[in-house]
Amino acid sequence: MSKIVEVRVPKFPECWESCGNCGSGEVVVDDVLVLPGDTVEYEDTLIVLETGKVALDIPTPSAGRVVELHVAAGDSVTEGQIILTLEVA
Repeated sequence: MSKIVEVRVPKFPECWESCGNCGSGEVVVDDVLVLPGDTVEYEDTLIVLETGKVALDIPTPSAGRVVELHVAAGDSVTEGQIILTLEVA
């Protein structure tokens, strides 16, 4: 039996709050590496986020099939925002 999982933007690194250098400004989706229907393995990179100073690869928390994308390249994102839905076995 499969279930649908919402994959979300993770909590930003704590150092962004203390120094603010890397995390200043908008966090934007730089690249989306999957499409609906794609099969992904545990820790495959789904999207790349860009802050202007650093790029962050966002991996999948489990293997499965991408059901729906909720972001596109160029979109601004926040902590906890849904990136995509994933069907896992």
